Amino acid sequence: MERWLTEFVKLWVVIDPIGTLPVFLAVTAGMAAGSARRVAIQGTLVAFAVLVFFVVLGQILLNAMEIELSSFQIAGNIVLFLFALTMIFGESKLEEDQKLLRSSDLEKAVYPLAIPSIASPGAMLTVMTVTDNSKFSIPEQMETLVQIGLILALLLLLLFGASRIIAVIGNAGASVISRVMGLILASVAVDGIIKALRVVLTG
Repeated sequence: MERWLTEFVKLWVVIDPIGTLPVFLAVTAGMAAGSARRVAIQGTLVAFAVLVFFVVLGQILLNAMEIELSSFQIAGNIVLFLFALTMIFGESKLEEDQKLLRSSDLEKAVYPLAIPSIASPGAMLTVMTVTDNSKFSIPEQMETLVQIGLILALLLLLLFGASRIIAVIGNAGASVISRVMGLILASVAVDGIIKALRVVLTG
């Protein structure tokens, strides 16, 4: 249960559902309610497919490149730590992805909503580090898929009520929550680095 909760919190933080709300509102500005819902569903499904890809093939890719998981965990957690710093000190998702909106002709549901807002580089790295084919059984890896599905289902519900939620907390409130999530993620990343180093030093 402790491992399940730890993974769930880590995945929730890197996916950052609250931080996605302003991005969704920017993407769907001026759309009818039905169209906005379709964008939310499409974006969530695309993000789920991307994350499942990294769950299923992440370890295979590492093996093909002959990279030890502990090495990837250290590198991945360092990147997560830097990613967390951008959440704490950098631009909000809204500010960052509004730039992408101005320069991108791709489907809005895919870019920037699904990638890189929901299925962020941090989320991709995280699902790879928490699913080790040689360490965890298929049922245990299925638990990670269930966690991702649950988080994205909750995210979809938040997107459906995005306008009402932002009306309550405001863009500033969403920014504050995102920065708090960044602080939590930084702590999780440091803990992951320590654990991976312990494996290397004692192995």
